[in-house]
Amino acid sequence: MPVTDASTTTTDPAPKGLLEQLVTTLLYEGYALYPYTPGATKNATPTPFGIVYPPVYARSSPSTFDHLRLQAIMQAAEDPTLAITVLFLEPAGERHEGVERRVQLPATSLAALEAEPLTVPFAFDAVQGHVRMTAQAFHDGLVRVTASVHNATEVPEGLDRPAALRASLLSTHVVATVTGGTFISPIAPPEHAATANMACANVNTFPVLATPDDDVILGAAIVLPDHPQIAPESMGSLFDSTEIEEALLLHLLALSDDEVESIADQDPAVREMLRRAIETTPAEFAKLRGRVTMAEPGTDFTKTGPDPYAVPPMRLIDASGAEVPLDVPTIGDELRGERELVVDGVMYRLGDQVRLRPEAGRNAQDHLLDGRTATIERIYVDYADAVHLCVTVDDDPGQELMRDIGRYLYFKPFEVEALP
Repeated sequence: MPVTDASTTTTDPAPKGLLEQLVTTLLYEGYALYPYTPGATKNATPTPFGIVYPPVYARSSPSTFDHLRLQAIMQAAEDPTLAITVLFLEPAGERHEGVERRVQLPATSLAALEAEPLTVPFAFDAVQGHVRMTAQAFHDGLVRVTASVHNATEVPEGLDRPAALRASLLSTHVVATVTGGTFISPIAPPEHAATANMACANVNTFPVLATPDDDVILGAAIVLPDHPQIAPESMGSLFDSTEIEEALLLHLLALSDDEVESIADQDPAVREMLRRAIETTPAEFAKLRGRVTMAEPGTDFTKTGPDPYAVPPMRLIDASGAEVPLDVPTIGDELRGERELVVDGVMYRLGDQVRLRPEAGRNAQDHLLDGRTATIERIYVDYADAVHLCVTVDDDPGQELMRDIGRYLYFKPFEVEALP
């Protein structure tokens, strides 16, 4: 089995451009969470995602793993090759400061990988292990490629979780790049590749298509859709990119001077995040307001033109039921949707009051809203012709604020009672 030293495999470029931005953001997901101060319990470790534990600790629980395995199906064309980049954070320092590490496996022909896997060992300050890639040909030009990451760090028995994390690969991500072929979506494979896709067994990772040309598979530490992208309004990683940036920035600005000082001494990456937050202008805050985007069904936002964030025209329905094509409004414009709409014989109008009757089991917090009155602020119709009533709660002290910033609760008509 060929073995290559990790320090020599630098010929393959790391992910670039938007993909690099996405991977870096995911790498630091959960790195430091509000209130961001070093003493906060939830900041005891850099990240709760994508952990590859040392073998001794991993054996203690069925939910802990000493390896990661990514498998995906590709459609081979001509002379296909596969390259792998593994990225993770290595814990260091008293506060588990994360050090970014990369291990690269050079582009290797699938024929060679099918004959003999390629293994690359790595050894850093606190962790060691190896990365392996291989390939297996199926029918009709379909090939299953496998990338696996193994933690081989030796630790004593009986470690608690914080101690085990100091010998773990944190936020482990895999970027697999193919030439001479394209990857098949692991989430929604076409019919001819469905059976082959079922033969893939992923462990400790969630693979998705990552580029417009479908030549890259990203093994992420959190569940993502195919072709994930960072919102164009984003001003940089806040280490919690699946949350609302506007709210997180406001939380940071609410910190006391002592908290800000303790954060500034915590970690260079956290200090840079704090600097960005403090320097945010009112105009930049305004751009972070939520927006509703409705596109043609099946639209691939990664293939709409030179701008990967280009958004096609929306579809709106007027009160008569006719379709009204509109351009997507710029940030700050208001899209009111319908002014009034009849659903199952009941008329709903902007400004009407309704009593909330949330569907049971839909949301863990809905019982807090059951029976409360609310005001209809927007009425939207989606592509399945389903109606969505956007409301603010009448006895909420922040109702006017929610109205001003366009933050609404969404309910279906059968989840409300119209009030006279």
